[in-house]
Amino acid sequence: MTSRPATLGQLRESGWESLPVKEEVRRNAARRITEGKPLVDEVFGYEETVLPQLENALLAGHDIVFLGERGQGKTRMIRSLIELLDEWLPVVSGSEINDDPYAPVSKHARDLIHDKGDETPIEWIHRSSRYGEKLATPDTSIADLIGEVDPIKVAEGRYLSDELTLHYGLVPRTNRGIFAINELPDLSERIQVGLLNVLEERDVQVRGYKIRLPLDVMMVASANPEDYTNRGRIITPLKDRFGAQIRTHYPLDVRTELEVVRQEAQTLDGLGVQIHMPDFMAEVVATLSHLARSSPHINQRSGVSVRLSIANYETLIANAARRALRLGEKDAVPRVSDLEALVSSTAGKVEIETVEEGRDEIIVDRLVKAALLTVFKDRCPMDQFREVITAFDDQTIVHAGDDISSADYVEALTRNPSLREPVMALAGSEGPGVVASATEFVLEGLHLSKRLNKEATGGRATYRGR
Repeated sequence: MTSRPATLGQLRESGWESLPVKEEVRRNAARRITEGKPLVDEVFGYEETVLPQLENALLAGHDIVFLGERGQGKTRMIRSLIELLDEWLPVVSGSEINDDPYAPVSKHARDLIHDKGDETPIEWIHRSSRYGEKLATPDTSIADLIGEVDPIKVAEGRYLSDELTLHYGLVPRTNRGIFAINELPDLSERIQVGLLNVLEERDVQVRGYKIRLPLDVMMVASANPEDYTNRGRIITPLKDRFGAQIRTHYPLDVRTELEVVRQEAQTLDGLGVQIHMPDFMAEVVATLSHLARSSPHINQRSGVSVRLSIANYETLIANAARRALRLGEKDAVPRVSDLEALVSSTAGKVEIETVEEGRDEIIVDRLVKAALLTVFKDRCPMDQFREVITAFDDQTIVHAGDDISSADYVEALTRNPSLREPVMALAGSEGPGVVASATEFVLEGLHLSKRLNKEATGGRATYRGR
């Protein structure tokens, strides 16, 4: 930073050019597109749907509103736009609103440049400082967004008419940057009116003052679909001023959902056990969310967030780790018997539509079983279980449960050779934990496919022929 121009005169001599923020974003976005790099990192499933619309909006220089249900990555995409700003930007030293040294708008910057000319000191701010964000709430005021008189400055002896008595709000303080409003419909309609000038005339006016601040701001907002919430709406004149409305969506397939989950889920380190999540169990977690998004028992207007999959994934691992610690095993591998723990992590993340008391757990249990059966049918062709079903018809019995060790499952396979081949094909590993998980998965899949009977008591289950 010491090699960068420190005064206005040095800045002019360096040949630095001032660009409007949207032109700056457009230039950097165009470079990323040319290089084949994504505009947004760590967001999956939008390559053919959302991201092309975002590229168009940025190249067109539009203000953007992302419209979608909860947990669709709207805020993450908005925050990632910071990377499309230049890394460093010169501002007039001491400016509260990032004044452009070539075109100052605040009285502080204008007076400083008038007094010192080319000796005006320059500061360089990082792009992370050029982003402002506000979660819209009903109590948000114009003072929060635009500004208000600072009574402390008045008490210091300044006149009310003095522009220096202003305390700038979030929007002016994000001058020459990106300002985001999350959940825009929650902003009261009279406050939304205060943003009209920002989006169209590109300025703000503070009440009681005959001043206008010609701001250079890129505005981005997120909102839920209007048919989802009764809390509010985006007023028509404000919606009209956004150049682009981009509709987001949930992952369209299980594979994409799992990519998000594996990126976001916390790892349980420091417990003294080795965590391993079998692919077929991870697919059950993701499939559960997909089935919930089409279930008539779930309120689809509120959505089924990807956070459900993340929470269920973490809960499944936690329950497996708890069992491993209790049984003294080194490996923690989630099993079918761990799926009962998903009730607690699922019930709080979906809105279940039922008039009967106490049916929430029943509906969640049905979704879990449907997800497991879906994955079982996809991964395990039924013709490979002919000998298994025959063996169970000949009085074979297998016990399963949360308190049964992995070694006991390995021993059960030794006693039932017909079961070993399909289990090992699914497990793909000789590890006792994975073998135990695959064994429970196969047995439960055969039960849900109506090939085996199951007697369940507490945390124990017994599988036998029909």
